[in-house]
Amino acid sequence: MTSSPAADFVLEARGISKRFPGVLALDDVSLRVRRASCHALVGENGAGKSTLGKVLAGLLRQDAGQVLLEGKSVHFVGPLDAIHAGVGIVHQELSFCENLSVAENLFLDRPPARGPFVDRVEMERRARAWLQRIRLEIDPWHVVGDLSISQQQLAQVAGAVGRGAKVLIFDEPTSSLSLYETQVLFAQIRELLSQGVSCIYVSHRMDEVFELCDTVTVLRDGRVVETCAVADITRDDLIRMMIGCVIESRAAGRSAPLGPELLRVRNLSSPRRFSDVGFSVHEGEIVGLAGLVGAGRTEVALAIFGLDPLARGEVAVAGEVIEQRSPTAMMQLGVGLVPEDRKRHGLVLGMSAKENISLPVLDTLSRCGWVDGRAERELAERFFAMMSVKAPSLDATAAALSGGNQQKLVMAKWLAAQCRVLILDEPTRGVDVGAKAEIHALVHGMAEQARGVLVISSELPELLHLCERILVLRNGRLVGEVRADEATEEGLMRLMTGVETRSA
Repeated sequence: MTSSPAADFVLEARGISKRFPGVLALDDVSLRVRRASCHALVGENGAGKSTLGKVLAGLLRQDAGQVLLEGKSVHFVGPLDAIHAGVGIVHQELSFCENLSVAENLFLDRPPARGPFVDRVEMERRARAWLQRIRLEIDPWHVVGDLSISQQQLAQVAGAVGRGAKVLIFDEPTSSLSLYETQVLFAQIRELLSQGVSCIYVSHRMDEVFELCDTVTVLRDGRVVETCAVADITRDDLIRMMIGCVIESRAAGRSAPLGPELLRVRNLSSPRRFSDVGFSVHEGEIVGLAGLVGAGRTEVALAIFGLDPLARGEVAVAGEVIEQRSPTAMMQLGVGLVPEDRKRHGLVLGMSAKENISLPVLDTLSRCGWVDGRAERELAERFFAMMSVKAPSLDATAAALSGGNQQKLVMAKWLAAQCRVLILDEPTRGVDVGAKAEIHALVHGMAEQARGVLVISSELPELLHLCERILVLRNGRLVGEVRADEATEEGLMRLMTGVETRSA
């Protein structure tokens, strides 16, 4: 891309680095955003896109490097400092106080006052002016929790623009929006560009990048791969930059025929989450579920396990259709779920490792309402050793273990329950290389024991290595199914992003 005078750029990042415990999220990242332009920031899950956005918007402080706004170095101490300077962010996960009105949310930081009292008349006047500037026709006193997701996002935009934002960062803004709501947001972004506001658009979605943006920066593993004009590249070029040229791991071919069907899903739907999903998992089979952020992967897993009361459709285990799905009913039929968030949903952090392992099978360890302590310890010791959990003792609290060992503990819990079907949602997220290899070996071992495994992962090499079939979700719908020994990362990404409409 040809160089431009520094005056053409409203925001610059120079040599930004950011480290979290055990992870270098950003490594010497530089970025320049032109005035009144829409600059895309793309990359695979975990590439560092959202981290960079948060650094630029004052939510995180970089460990090295500097941010320049209109040519002057700035040091934001927080998001309010950033927005008052002219840099705002529209979050993927909205951060309003849902019980307050739109006006009250817009002026939480600096409510207009008359003496010691809030001036509600002035608050309404300013709120109406801000909303009208982006043509959002809602009552300023409307409770935020009663608005649609798209209206809440636009209210965030109104607050940033009203405070004089020169740059707005959109972090995966369409992940929870319908097609119509997405088009409304796009129209507003174009209006902002016409008013001289610059936008940084963080997204996985190829169609959105090519529809909205004029420049794109590709991140991979926390580093900038390339910055170029969108008009100069194709979708295939962008996908190759995102993925790189890593040699892919392949799943070993199946030498034995599949066993009977263990899990059957038919016409499974949930309002605003996913629609008409159907697939099967057989004995001895590992099936992958791929998709971008917001595609509906986790939501499908929760619905199968009985955690979505709005879900409708058929789920059968070993031929038995479950009419009233609940976690208890699914566990009784031999289905387990290793959730995406092990700390919040996979473990009771204040309990010991031993107690966490025995939780799903306490009924088999109890007599007359009392837990058999010796049987519980023997069970825990067996699966502790099987998973090679590193901890001072079985009585150590789950909170005291490292992330990798916490993940092993969640796996041990469901192994102890002797699950016939195990759903794994991001089973190796945040674990080290050694723990990842051990978990992969365990998953292959489960298949060899004639169990069925459904693996959800954002890491395409992991799915290619583990699975025999990979299902692809996009925007809540199943759009493709490929054999892992015939698949490539690029081919999967094409399905995930909509470049391909169906599998070959």
